[in-house]
Amino acid sequence: MMLKIAPSALLDHYLGISRLLAGQLDFRSAIKAVGMEVSHIVPHDHLDVCITMVNGLYHTAYETGLDTFWGQTTPAPVASSPIRTLLWGEIDFLLTADAQLETRYHVDTPFTRPIFEHNLRSRIHVPLKVGGEVIGALSCSSHQVDFYSSQDVENAQSIADLLSPYFFALRAAEQAKQSAIIEAEARAREEGLRLGALNLTEALESERQRIGMDLHDQTLADLTRLSRRVDRMMQEKDLSGEMLEPVARSLQQCMQNLREIIEEAKPAVLQLFGFAHAIENHLDRAVRDQGASLSWRLVDDSDGVIDLLDQTVRIALFRITQEAINNAVRHAQASDLEVRLRASNCAVVVEVADDGRGLSRGGRGEGGGIDNMMTRARLISAKFTIGANREGEGTTVRVQLPLPLQAMAAKGDDA
Repeated sequence: MMLKIAPSALLDHYLGISRLLAGQLDFRSAIKAVGMEVSHIVPHDHLDVCITMVNGLYHTAYETGLDTFWGQTTPAPVASSPIRTLLWGEIDFLLTADAQLETRYHVDTPFTRPIFEHNLRSRIHVPLKVGGEVIGALSCSSHQVDFYSSQDVENAQSIADLLSPYFFALRAAEQAKQSAIIEAEARAREEGLRLGALNLTEALESERQRIGMDLHDQTLADLTRLSRRVDRMMQEKDLSGEMLEPVARSLQQCMQNLREIIEEAKPAVLQLFGFAHAIENHLDRAVRDQGASLSWRLVDDSDGVIDLLDQTVRIALFRITQEAINNAVRHAQASDLEVRLRASNCAVVVEVADDGRGLSRGGRGEGGGIDNMMTRARLISAKFTIGANREGEGTTVRVQLPLPLQAMAAKGDDA
């Protein structure tokens, strides 16, 4: 149905659209602001614009008149849109007498759903162009069949030409905002990694100092005492088996202490026997050395995938798990401790769960340990979480690490 409008009234409506656009800072508010003025030129029950992304592969719709699926979706592929030929610049317009009978809308896709849910019949689609480039489309819909004419198409195109520069500017502003957000996030990640590396360096320096003190205060002191004892025995020329027996025992204990210090510094079991065995060995030793009366178990559903990881990543993952176990054994006052290793086609997950008193009750003395675990996880691009178990009791430490392509390929070859 062609609506006859006096030229002076038509100019007033165009000026009204321009005036209403001023000050609108986003697509949604802009299309809602001009909807009534547009209806004086091209009557409609539903009005929307879809704007293509800068790469032209995706588009987003903004609507007024009716709230439909089109206005609720996130960016969707242009290739799936029923009006893709218009968005690709292959045709100049689309004029549909009854969209519910049009074959282009009879496809199994959510894009066509509003046509039938909201009884949209007659439709006009015209391109939004800037400098010859199609940046989107203006669409008018009516509940009536065969409602629009070629004159309505011309009027709709005039409105689209008026809207295009403004929407182009909004798209450029949106793109700049997204670029700024991406850049800020990248800088934040870089700064986080820098601080993480600094914190880890400090932690490693503290660990080196601890090892040095252990060697000085324990092993070196024991060896010095034994050396003096042997000197006295040699001076007294009393090297009988009875006198040498306690010396031999002390030497054995000294060597055992030295092995433990070395094991703490370099997890040899990890290199020799694999991740699961190293964790099991540490679990057994941590519980035994602490004299803790708790039951523990290791559930390994990883199929050896962790051992396919780079050695640096594997050691970091071991250190995180080691620290979580130590915290649970020393501070949680737990009666049960479980370590679970899992692997999928794209990630490995390590969980350390106890039924102890949890983090919120204080007194666990884990602050520095948790910081170190978080730092190690960040440096290997793993996701680290710590909190109460599903039942609300105890604590679960969870580390999820995306599998690198090499490990995924090796896993596929093993399968």
